[in-house]
Amino acid sequence: MRTSISDVNTLRQAIGERASGEGFSAVRIVKLSADPLQAERLRQFIAQGHNGSMAWMAETEARRASPLVLWPEARTAIVLAQNYGQDLDPFERLKDKGSGVISLYALNRDYHDLVKGKLKRIAQWLKHRTKKEIKVFIDTAPLMEKPLAQKAGLGWQGKHTNLVSRDIGSWFFIGTIFTEAEIEPDAAEEDRCGSCRACLDICPTNAFPAPYQLDARRCISYLTIEHEGHIDSAFRQAMGNRIYGCDDCLAACPWNKFAQASHEVKLMAREELKAPRLADLLALDDVGFRALFTASAIKRIGRDRFIRNALIAAGNSGDAGLVPRVMALLGDPAPVVRAMAVWALSRLIGEPDFAQLRNERMNGETDDGVRREWETA
Repeated sequence: MRTSISDVNTLRQAIGERASGEGFSAVRIVKLSADPLQAERLRQFIAQGHNGSMAWMAETEARRASPLVLWPEARTAIVLAQNYGQDLDPFERLKDKGSGVISLYALNRDYHDLVKGKLKRIAQWLKHRTKKEIKVFIDTAPLMEKPLAQKAGLGWQGKHTNLVSRDIGSWFFIGTIFTEAEIEPDAAEEDRCGSCRACLDICPTNAFPAPYQLDARRCISYLTIEHEGHIDSAFRQAMGNRIYGCDDCLAACPWNKFAQASHEVKLMAREELKAPRLADLLALDDVGFRALFTASAIKRIGRDRFIRNALIAAGNSGDAGLVPRVMALLGDPAPVVRAMAVWALSRLIGEPDFAQLRNERMNGETDDGVRREWETA
């Protein structure tokens, strides 16, 4: 039986109402198809090594090349935006050198938990209504969500490669529902960046080799979250007190003047994560780290990487009062922690005191990376 236009419009309206009822800020629909252009851009990104140590991107390249590889029977994607805006100025937060700055998106409960439950409720309702199979995605599958969201009309990928919306700026998560149902799609969004390059110019580490290109190896978000080893000394000073992620390129975008802080997400934001003191963070052992970041996206990077980041912030703080905390970490079991404790001390104490420490400690150091820090700091 042919589906009437009124039936299609009624379904689209119902999807929008369901999405709004779950707290989503926007919803758009796109017909699923192969996208050779995006596949080629992904190939170039990986070929140039811009994915850094994220080997899983290369391993899943074939599946990322087209959404239909994930599920050939799928016909339609429903793409939704979940606002995570806060009434906080990302640049003002950087001025308090004695605190660590955590990216806005991570100030509340893990976004996977925050969004996935909502998506599943909408998806189950849609399955019941259409009698068609569904799948839900929230950054947990090899799916190129941002290009798909642009094709759906949710926004466009700006020069910083993040999605930008005329209505809600850049502060939002993307959730996706695949369905076998045929649903009338929305029009794709066009690029509205124009000549603006605010996001490119603000980047502390020059992570954009060209507009619309990101070299993750230079990106503070990658370095503080995805990168497991020692962080190159070339980027440490530029990191400032950013200890988990970086909001600079998003915050610089003029389209964020249209973004409204989400009341729901503001209520869930944890006060103790808005400006945590470095002295307190440096004292965290594994048990304390897990307790502080229960149900947080931060928990997945583990205590050692997190303390590594906090030590870099300590080294940039100019606060000699942190020296006892940093000194205590020179004997930490994790090499990435010991190495950054060395670097932080080299910036917080005078050369004679540091030279004495080097003479006392370096000969007993077994890790090559930590020894290099003693030699070069």
